Order: sequence, then structure tokens, then C-alpha cells
Amino acid sequence: MDSERGDHVIYWSERAACLHVDPDLFFPIGNYGPTLEQIDEAKAVCGRCPVVEQCLDWALRVGQVEGIWGGMTESERRATRRREDRQAKDTVTTSA
Repeated sequence: MDSERGDHVIYWSERAACLHVDPDLFFPIGNYGPTLEQIDEAKAVCGRCPVVEQCLDWALRVGQVEGIWGGMTESERRATRRREDRQAKDTVTTSA
């Protein structure tokens, strides 16, 4: 959700905790060894972010494939999308 400040709209991304952090932190290569520490470090930034929910919502809506968004890795977002797809399918099947 966006909030207004005078005639200027403040977008969620302008309030993100990662705004002044090296973007490479959020794009680890691999899922093992030192990369796990990088993932934990990126998630720690997300953990103190005031707009983490908006970030994750955006990443899921646009199908962002790479990187850590909203405190989730690519594989975590894929699992979330699959779960949401199954729930939506079950809802349609149940109500039909």
C-alpha cells in the first residue's frame, strides 16, 4: 500500500530496509556453504524491514524468479506459489 506525503506518493520500495544495502547480498549464487550465510544475512535485513509484506506480495504477483524478496528465497517463493495455486484450485473444486 502506498501512502501520501503532500502531493508525493511514497511507494513501499522507498521505505525498504534494503534501500542502502549492496543489492548483491540479495542475489546469492547457490544454496550451500558460505551462500547460506549470505542468505541468512539478507533475510536478517528483511526481518527488520517495515515493508517486507509488500515486497513479498510484489515478488509473488510479478513472478520474480531470482533473489531474496520479502524474506524468501526463490525456492521458498516457488513453494508458496504452488501452495496458493493448490488452495485456489481446491476452493474452485469445492465450490463447483
